[in-house]
Amino acid sequence: MILPIVGYGHPTLRKVASPISKDYPDLHTLVANMYETMYAADGVGLAAPQIDLSIRVVVIGFRPYDEKTDTYGEITEQHTLINPEILEFQGDKKYFNEGCLSVPDIHEDVLRPERVVVHYWDEDWNEHTDHADGLYARVVQHEIDHLDGKVFTDRLSNLRKTMLRRRLNDIAAGKVPTRYRMKVCSNKR
Repeated sequence: MILPIVGYGHPTLRKVASPISKDYPDLHTLVANMYETMYAADGVGLAAPQIDLSIRVVVIGFRPYDEKTDTYGEITEQHTLINPEILEFQGDKKYFNEGCLSVPDIHEDVLRPERVVVHYWDEDWNEHTDHADGLYARVVQHEIDHLDGKVFTDRLSNLRKTMLRRRLNDIAAGKVPTRYRMKVCSNKR
């Protein structure tokens, strides 16, 4: 089932998400719905707070994109991270242009370490420690930020945030069209 994605300004995006236990109800269904939602929105990562659940669950998946045909190929890599924790940041910090399904139509260069060591459980409660690099490391850091109540725009300079303020306010007000369903905060901030 494709779920609505909460937009910038929604209070769930600012909460620190809670860990879940092995007996979390319908976990496999939730994870399947998160993957379906992420792929339908052409994303590479989705954190539970982005679907209005303040729990520590993340899905990450990569599909090759063909610019000539404007289509995506078959899934090449998927990761379900439950209660993830970054144990170590490694390598140099590099800028990379990031976007976010909760912050549509805004893409900015964000400085992050190029590698991380991340500890987590998968949906079958197998424990993992990954040495992530490249795009996987970038997406892990971005999605764990969501679990900690942060969005990528928090990592921008004050000047850049000021320049984006009007566009961010439009997203919070639901004034930005998307190809996927968005859930915006009904309260004024």
